[in-house]
Order: sequence, then C-alpha cells, then structure tokens
Amino acid sequence: MQERDMVTMSQKELKRLSVIHKVIDEVVTQVKASEILELSTRQVRRIEGRVLGEGDRGIMHRSRGKPSPRSLPESVKDKAIKLCKTKYEGFGPTLASEKLFEINQIKLSRETLRGWLKDEGIAYDTRKKRPHRNWRERKHHYGEMEQADGSHHRWFENRGPECVLMGYIDDARSRVFAEFHEYEGTFPFMASFKNYAKKYGLPQKLYLDRHSTYKSSKKPSIEDELN
Repeated sequence: MQERDMVTMSQKELKRLSVIHKVIDEVVTQVKASEILELSTRQVRRIEGRVLGEGDRGIMHRSRGKPSPRSLPESVKDKAIKLCKTKYEGFGPTLASEKLFEINQIKLSRETLRGWLKDEGIAYDTRKKRPHRNWRERKHHYGEMEQADGSHHRWFENRGPECVLMGYIDDARSRVFAEFHEYEGTFPFMASFKNYAKKYGLPQKLYLDRHSTYKSSKKPSIEDELN
C-alpha cells in the first residue's frame, strides 16, 4: 500500500482545497472560484498550479513552517523603530527596510516593518506617484478616429478555448465593432480591420495601444527613414 503524508489543515485551507478540486475537475470556473474564496483569479490559478504540482499540501500557506517575525529579538525591533523615528522618518516600509539592511545590517521584510510601524503609530507617506497622462479632446465626427485593441479572456468559459476579442470603437460616438479570433497578432488584426472597413469604410486615423503587438521591433534602416 502506498504511504500517504498526513497533512493538518485549517478550516480555511480545507474550504480552499475543496473549491480548487472543483476547478481542477472543471465543475466550477476559476472566476466562480475567485468569488467563492474572495481571491483574485490570478491567486486561484497560482493555488491550482501548486495543488496540481505538490498535491493537497500545495494549498497550505507559503509561510507555514517558517520562523515567525515575532521570534526576532526585541533589541532588533527597538533599534529598527528608533531608526524609523529618526534617521528614516517619513520613509515607507519598503524603502525603510532596504535602508535598514544596506546601512544598519538589519534584515526585515517590509510587511514585518509595516506591522511594527502601525503598532507604534508611526506615520509615513503612502501617496503613490501616478503616471502623467495626456488627455485629449474626443473627435467630433464618425470615422475621424477608431480605437483598436484586443481583449484576452475566456469568453466562452469552459465551453471553448481562451480567445481574443478584437474590438474597434469610434472615438466620436463610441460605436463598437468586434470579432473573435484565436490570438492577437498581425494577421487577426488585418482580418478584423478588413471586415470593419467593409462595413463602415476606412477611418481617417487608427489609434492602437502603446504595446508592441502591431509594431515592428526591427530598427529602421537609413533607407527606411529616407522613404
């Protein structure tokens, strides 16, 4: 008889394991599982992968068996907090933990330090710099500009493979044209654009996203630039 490892799990882990097994057996979708477990679909995929690779023990939290941050000497905690109040005043947990390690040889995770700062009531700047966006005025007439993009999703859930919805939106009136394709690339784009043009005609401008899906990564030659 094959020996089986005995694994002790919490009620939360048992619930997760039950739902993940249903995902593996294709009884429920990853999206539905994420709603049940109150997790993101990415987390569900990651846990599913661990269970498939490691068995049921893959459901257990990654920190299981690791030493608790509370096991650190109080002197280390006191020194770190003192430095955060003085030398690193206003630093967030990420930057402060980096400086503590680089300069003071105190190795802490940012989450451990975040908890300590919270317990001590130490304030720090939580504002995130947002990327600057150049806002523009919308076009006024049909066909002046079409926005094109591909949206990856399991549109048909488990009734078909994951595919891409190639969509075109008129910038002036938000008119939508869309087609399903197996993947996002040059040929699906050309095919969908041809069908769009047959129905609505050629737009004056076509706006694509900033990714390189439809752009050549080849550096232009002098001849190309002259032309």
